[in-house]
Amino acid sequence: MNKKHLLYFLFFALFAWSCSNTKYLPEGELLYTGATVKVEGDETSKKEKKALKTALKSILRPKPNSSFLGLKPKLLIYNLAGTPKKEKGWRHWLKTKVGEPPVLYSQVDLEYSKSVLQNFTENSGYFQTKSEADSTRNGKKASAEYIVTTGKQYTIRDVIFPTDSSLISTAVRNTSRRSLLKKDQGYSLDAIKLERTRIDSRLKEKGFFFFNPDYLKVQVDSTVADHQVDLIVKVKDETPQQAETQYKINKIIVYPNYSIGMDSVKNTMDSIKKYNDFTIIDPENLFKPRIFDRALYFQKEDLYNRADHNLSLNRLVNMGTFKFVKNQFRISDTIGNYLDAYYYLTPLPKKSIRLELLAKTNSANYTGTELNLNWSNRNAFRGAELLTITGFGGVEVQVSGQNKGFNVYRFGSEANLVWPRLVSPFKLNPPGGFVPKTKATLGYEFQNRIKLYSLQTFKGSFGYLWKESEQKEHLFNITEITYASPQNVTPLYQEQILANPSLGKVIEKQLIFGPTYSFTFTNTLERRKKNTFYYKGTIDLAGNVAGLVTGANIRKGDTIKLFNVPFSQFIKLENDFRHYYKLGPDSEIASRIIAGAGFAYGNSAEIPFIKQFFIGGTNSLRAFRARSIGPGSFDGAAVNTSAFLPDQSGDIKLEFNTEYRAKIYGLVKGALFVDAGNIWLLNENSDKPGAKFSKKFWSEMAVGAGAGLRFDFSFLVLRTDLAFPIRKPYLPDGERWVLDKINFGSSPWRRENLVFNLAIGYPF
Repeated sequence: MNKKHLLYFLFFALFAWSCSNTKYLPEGELLYTGATVKVEGDETSKKEKKALKTALKSILRPKPNSSFLGLKPKLLIYNLAGTPKKEKGWRHWLKTKVGEPPVLYSQVDLEYSKSVLQNFTENSGYFQTKSEADSTRNGKKASAEYIVTTGKQYTIRDVIFPTDSSLISTAVRNTSRRSLLKKDQGYSLDAIKLERTRIDSRLKEKGFFFFNPDYLKVQVDSTVADHQVDLIVKVKDETPQQAETQYKINKIIVYPNYSIGMDSVKNTMDSIKKYNDFTIIDPENLFKPRIFDRALYFQKEDLYNRADHNLSLNRLVNMGTFKFVKNQFRISDTIGNYLDAYYYLTPLPKKSIRLELLAKTNSANYTGTELNLNWSNRNAFRGAELLTITGFGGVEVQVSGQNKGFNVYRFGSEANLVWPRLVSPFKLNPPGGFVPKTKATLGYEFQNRIKLYSLQTFKGSFGYLWKESEQKEHLFNITEITYASPQNVTPLYQEQILANPSLGKVIEKQLIFGPTYSFTFTNTLERRKKNTFYYKGTIDLAGNVAGLVTGANIRKGDTIKLFNVPFSQFIKLENDFRHYYKLGPDSEIASRIIAGAGFAYGNSAEIPFIKQFFIGGTNSLRAFRARSIGPGSFDGAAVNTSAFLPDQSGDIKLEFNTEYRAKIYGLVKGALFVDAGNIWLLNENSDKPGAKFSKKFWSEMAVGAGAGLRFDFSFLVLRTDLAFPIRKPYLPDGERWVLDKINFGSSPWRRENLVFNLAIGYPF
């Protein structure tokens, strides 16, 4: 039996096995296989029928057992698991967690489902609707069929808001400009419910604390015209007086060390502090009062509004200092319409220690493990500052790559101090519900690249992080300092430098300092959108002020050194744009474009190696070994005959990726992808012919394609990709497309071209 026949046999065997699901059904029961919905009506357009059919089918219950390629694997697993003898173990897990019990036809109520479909259709403006229901039996299986016959949909002729001069009616009328109910729009009960919620939200911004959507009604007058209605918005007569009253803020009381218990508040009333408009009850003096002035938006005499209410809660939560944040508003005992605001805050443990074992991958195609020991103090100076000291150690290896065997061992320490405010001589407090932060970092890392060299790196930075909104984030480091010093350079690496002098740049001492800024925009968390985007733009300005002050100019021989090391001077820009297009609930097309460029000047002839661009590897061009492509048409493998192949770097980078992602079954997802891109140098390099960027850059693009699996375990995503090149930029011009040379049946071709990538997380 050849492979093709074997596959057919296995498929039909699985199909026959799956069909045997019905033999496990209880006596007299039928397996429910689903329902069909047909929408009829001469006055309803095809587009309306299609939309209505989709909506009607989505509300039908029960849903049949899930299927894949016509099979029902979850039901099959449920049946094969049998009856577990105890409520634990493999069989119990298989039956209850993986398997799915049969959906029986006896669970289907045709008359009830028919009425649900009719009600939904009428609530969508098709008032003259008729519905029918029937069923079909086939052996031990049964399905349902529904026919919904509609008339012409009613549309909105006019929307009428309250006209009287009362405070609440005036407030409701003032919201009409942004009404969800539009003239000539189809009548929809769901739209009316959303409109009531929208009006309530607007009233909450105007001080009507006790109002809610149930105090509104929308009367429908269908007699005004043929297939048209007037919608009349009214405040119900039985609405209580409190709901029609605007409230202002009076007292603002904060309990920053609240614990759940009957006497927790009473026992602290002997320790009261006044700070601006706040009353702070903190007998243990845990926090400086000013942190609440920055976090809470309300001030005395402010009109209550839900935006400030939510922003205050968000800021308290985002401080990262409190385990629980609870808020209450009570009618004040003062004369007038006032509310007292109470904030009950339960702190997290001040100090903690955590041990982490991590699995990780990086852009250089290295996979490894890391052990971190973290000590934290969440209120280091009584201002909700977060002090974290970390010690780490790890090993990284290339599972498949040109540097397999050249493992990397690293250890070091890092200290971070985060203030929940912008530490600045100027008074800065960006608006929004996200706490702006100032972060200072000091770190040291020792990295040993086996058989090559060791590298000591000292890092420090001071900067600001703030979110303009849920979608926009800014990171501005006033200064970011990196000092790198090599050690233990091996004879093997020295030999490589003789053959390729540019490798000497890797082990040069580096001193890099200067400001960096990045802006991030993303709306990918908005699940209902069909198109979502991610963008990150970064600018790195190294040594610019120092170069300007000292007049450094390496081209004239005027190199300036600090601590006996020339400081780097360059500008680097990078843009990362991603687009996600949802095809369905379990499938999408994800695309990415990366464009970056760096320019060295003044005190530097070229950008430091650690700041240059690289391409290829698990998160880049997956059909090519990590950092092996470019620059330009240069072939690094051809000029390096030793086992070690150096990383190729460049001053310019262009990369394009697109990936089709779809759920296969359960936690397994699949992907088909195409990657393209390259890096280039700005200047000629005699050691790297063809590396300079030119107008022919499009002809030097590397292209690869492949497929992969993603195992989504919720706590991590394990990714496997198998890719192969379809365009090699280092081949002679005119021979770079290699589609005609693809031969999966050839062992030499597979060995040379197939690249397996093992990684954690999605590539983008």
